[in-house]
Amino acid sequence: MKLAGRMQGIEIESAFDVLVRARALEAAGRSVVHLEIGEPDFPTPAHIIEAAKRALDEGWTRYGPTQGLPELREAIAAYVSRTRNIQVGPQHVCVVPGGKPILFFPMLALLEPGDEVVYPDPGFPIYRSMIQFLGATPVPVPLLENRGFSFDLDLLRDKLSDHTKMLILNSPQNPTGGIIPEQDLREIAAMVRDRDLVVLSDEIYSRIYYSAEAPFSIASIPGMLEKTIILDGFSKTYAMTGWRLGYGVMPEWLVDAVNKLMVNSNSCAASFTQRAALTALNGPQTDVDNMVQQFRQRRDAFCAALNRVPGFHCVPALGAFYAFANVRDTGISSRQLADYLLQEAGVACLDGGSFGEHGAGYIRFSFANSVENLMEAARRIEAAAKRWAA
Repeated sequence: MKLAGRMQGIEIESAFDVLVRARALEAAGRSVVHLEIGEPDFPTPAHIIEAAKRALDEGWTRYGPTQGLPELREAIAAYVSRTRNIQVGPQHVCVVPGGKPILFFPMLALLEPGDEVVYPDPGFPIYRSMIQFLGATPVPVPLLENRGFSFDLDLLRDKLSDHTKMLILNSPQNPTGGIIPEQDLREIAAMVRDRDLVVLSDEIYSRIYYSAEAPFSIASIPGMLEKTIILDGFSKTYAMTGWRLGYGVMPEWLVDAVNKLMVNSNSCAASFTQRAALTALNGPQTDVDNMVQQFRQRRDAFCAALNRVPGFHCVPALGAFYAFANVRDTGISSRQLADYLLQEAGVACLDGGSFGEHGAGYIRFSFANSVENLMEAARRIEAAAKRWAA
């Protein structure tokens, strides 16, 4: 028996592959600074954990509605309406285990073989993986460092065609930390408003930003709400990666299809984690604010340290918790360099090329680690630079 042909199109996240290799080095007695995984290193806030314990004690251990608990969907709708300056209700919300189902389920519901999906490159590897798996055509558009890792809008316009059925946006962005400016989003909206396509706006890092104003959502622009899927969740904002809880906000005509796919795959998200998520949204936000402030301090310190390494150039991220360093001047490919840093320096990081063709020449470091560990990583990288230059 052999695997179905479609499995050849599916890919993995290189972060988990590097994590396995890094842990093998540690098992052999090596010291490794982990800057590969996109996961907050902060604990889930105590009041959220207590809410989960209370929910278990109260018996929230049974199946819930496939679409999500009504009270959580109400809270999500209110939160999204407030933060995006739009008006949505619980009927627009689908609660799922993690953010990835809001990539996979709408794609599965909407795409036919041959349909085109325009997406950012470098970008989250699962975008391309799911597009290929479904037999659709991936159409990458480069993100440009000289535009703050946003699109060349003329090039984006040229990539749109009559076969384009989905446009994926990610802001704040993984792996670059870039944020798409509001004016760019308004121009993008003008490009696609009258096209027969859906925008999937991945806003999972929406609360992690370092400017005075929150990132702008394309759903906020007139005429876009009815053709936009917002992906968000609890993993990054509330340090709840292991809780596996995300959500999508989408037009009502798509909700039923996503619910059907959800019931056929997961039945529902865990009830007690949904109760904890309700507390996350409605409870104090001090832990989130403190986390973002610490991320800002780490970003500033680590990027400054990287910019002292010969051949490295790192523009501080506008959002998320990644340093996307340009390493082209080192004279070594980013793939070779990422491997060298792991094997020789004990710094686990990711080749930018693992995020797409246009990520080659960059290295992604997650600064979701202590300042002490980040400075140790920078020291090791600088020492390694002297060795490879010798």
